[in-house]
Amino acid sequence: MIATVEVSMYALTDDYAPKVIDFIQRVKQNKNIRVEVNGLSTQLFGEYDELMLVLKNEMKHDFDNGKVVFLLKLAGSELTKEKLPDILKQ
Repeated sequence: MIATVEVSMYALTDDYAPKVIDFIQRVKQNKNIRVEVNGLSTQLFGEYDELMLVLKNEMKHDFDNGKVVFLLKLAGSELTKEKLPDILKQ
């Protein structure tokens, strides 16, 4: 099943930007996951099981290496811009 995950990461440190960038770069290493980044969150698209495995591993890495909060939204389908109804693409 194709799924979409929206992730927001909040590293609870003054030097948060490198930690967020590192998380995104680690997730991008998986070539089976499509990653779109904007100023508020990161969207991941791919097979549900693979998305969950990557998130489990990468989030644990950050939990083990400092204080961090993740906010996730999950959808059991592909919610890309291309899949929006035409009226919303304008």
